[in-house]
Amino acid sequence: MLGLEKKLTLYGFNNLTKSLSFNIYDICYAASEREKNDYIEYIDEQYNSERLTNILCKVAEFIGASILNISKQDYEPQGASVNILIAEGQLLPHEIDESCNQGKLNGKYMYSDTVHAHLDKSHITVHTFPEHHPDNAISTFRVDIDVSTCGKISPLNALDFLIGSFDSDIITIDYRVRGFTRDIHGKKYYIDHDITSIQDYIDDRTLRRYDAVDVNVYQANMFHTKMLIKDIELQNYLFNQDVYELPPRKRLDIINRLRREMIEIFSGMNIYDS
Repeated sequence: MLGLEKKLTLYGFNNLTKSLSFNIYDICYAASEREKNDYIEYIDEQYNSERLTNILCKVAEFIGASILNISKQDYEPQGASVNILIAEGQLLPHEIDESCNQGKLNGKYMYSDTVHAHLDKSHITVHTFPEHHPDNAISTFRVDIDVSTCGKISPLNALDFLIGSFDSDIITIDYRVRGFTRDIHGKKYYIDHDITSIQDYIDDRTLRRYDAVDVNVYQANMFHTKMLIKDIELQNYLFNQDVYELPPRKRLDIINRLRREMIEIFSGMNIYDS
């Protein structure tokens, strides 16, 4: 693609911005009001801002970035957010903004105490959205993640880790390269790596578990992949219930409900509305 097999010698800094954005959905069957509330409480505890911070710090490590600043927040009644400012090139201590905590929370470094930075902004953010409807036995948990980098580091290196860090039933991924950089002769380059599909950066063992669809706009360096889990093992979707306590007809009904919810979220349409 674009003849980038050979390593480019750039003029100045590589200021291409590579942005990876995706939504991850976890689906659960919780019939009673108590089960719904217990599921929301479980998700809120399982994916609180502290654990999300640890996940994002590992993402920074995977993509070879260093942490400048961490901010995190748990919300009432539910949900959490974490934002991490990351960087690539080294900065001297006097060049660091005094407001930056340099990845230090509660008196200790969440990552490396070596601070780096570059000519433009990079960040990793996550927001969580637990949800249930009072008249629907299906509860959902959505995670929105954005990883935006400049320079040589690529957010694609963290894809497998992020997918594996959550219970991922439906995944929607967008990847885009913005801006341009120049070689030493002044020629502009709008992308600095070969890519035909986001799926190329996902492990085959992960892909085998999903049905995946691509919608790519190569001329604009925009790539889109949607993934839907293939097999529903019912026990994994029941909250505080044993699958063997349910009669076969009830099991089939729940599986159908789960699959319909997943297909609608995957498609972005209310297909089964009566």
